[in-house]
Amino acid sequence: MSAEHAGSRHLEIGVDGTSRDLLAADGLRLGLVDTADEAAFAAWTEAESRGFHSAAGTTEHVEQRRGYARVRRTTGVWDDSEANPLTPVATTQVWPAELTVPGHRSLPAWAISGVTVAPTHRRRGIARAVIEAELRTAAALDLPLAMLTVSESTIYGRFGFAPSAMACDLTVDTRRARWIGPVAGGRVQFVSPQQLRVGGHEIVERVRLATPGQIAYDGILWDRQLGLMVGDEEAKTLRCVRYDDESGMAQGFAIFRVKENAGDFTNHHLTLLHLVSATADAYAGLWRFLVQMDLVSTITAHLRPPDEPLRWMIADHRAVGVTEFDHLWTRILDVKAALEARTYATPGRIVVGVADPLGAAAGLHTEGAWVLEVDSTGSAVVTAVGEPVDVSMSINELSAIHLGGVSPLVLAQAGRVTGDATTLEAMFRSPVAPWLSIWF
Repeated sequence: MSAEHAGSRHLEIGVDGTSRDLLAADGLRLGLVDTADEAAFAAWTEAESRGFHSAAGTTEHVEQRRGYARVRRTTGVWDDSEANPLTPVATTQVWPAELTVPGHRSLPAWAISGVTVAPTHRRRGIARAVIEAELRTAAALDLPLAMLTVSESTIYGRFGFAPSAMACDLTVDTRRARWIGPVAGGRVQFVSPQQLRVGGHEIVERVRLATPGQIAYDGILWDRQLGLMVGDEEAKTLRCVRYDDESGMAQGFAIFRVKENAGDFTNHHLTLLHLVSATADAYAGLWRFLVQMDLVSTITAHLRPPDEPLRWMIADHRAVGVTEFDHLWTRILDVKAALEARTYATPGRIVVGVADPLGAAAGLHTEGAWVLEVDSTGSAVVTAVGEPVDVSMSINELSAIHLGGVSPLVLAQAGRVTGDATTLEAMFRSPVAPWLSIWF
């Protein structure tokens, strides 16, 4: 099933009955938010903002978000004994989105966002009920995988999720970063966020299938990148540049801000928020423009790929500091569909044993022995079998290696995979490190 097909159903299916009944036994009510109801959505937005310790949105901001939310499934948990019973004590927002997998391919996945529980209602099993409800709902929609970007990395492993795509924060000392990379033949020019809104998204879509871990997105996620959200005061400081190749075709863009150092006007700080390039020429042109910017001594760049080429394009490798962290967490819901969706590095046959404590209860097609047979083109056929396994792991480890960013050999050393991890590593290896360039 495509994300587009699931997208016509996810707004219509009811709430998960198992979690609904579990919460009802504790005096809580699980339900969907009618985004056409202004007051109900405003109360939900207030609860979500409170959960992330964010400022409450203005009426205009909430109304803008309500427009985006019409294509998302918005869920809340209410405690009718509360002083303000219209405001939920827990929130989630989900939607189907295409996730890139190795081989310039994608599969439909359940994007989970906005997960909060009020501090007054912790330790009551609400988060577990809500997350498991989303897994069962995704399974009912025949979606083979769930995904999220996490604010707390200790929560989601218990539900079968694992980090499958890493990201890096970079700190560049521009005074040491003498450019020795290619000199791009095109040009960099300033554009407005409004100019970038259409043409820039076309570039994002053009490059999406080149990197496992990227997702298809638009709406609020794209407008937020551009600083087009109502009430976003920091948007006033954003600058956008576009790279056009020698023929005049747009091939990349960067979004950044510069903070003045009042004590030393030659020591400003540049924060790179996004850099997207469709060609190596655009990548070099945009990074050279940033590194050589006058009056800037330091660049920090958030959510960059683990295999960033920049360090090999400047004279001093140590001018770039790198901090790696887990970013995209995924959870396989259907082993056959998820494994058959991607391309593999080497042909072969291996029987994988998968343990999943939540699998059967949630109606997931995960636990058991699965034979993975890969042909000479890298395409796979996956079948449930009753024969002895060659390698064993939990659904967490299978989810971690699925995009090719975590080596089974590393997991074997950590005691998380047993058996023939060497064959598994050769098959699952990706020539491009998985990476997700946004939060969702």
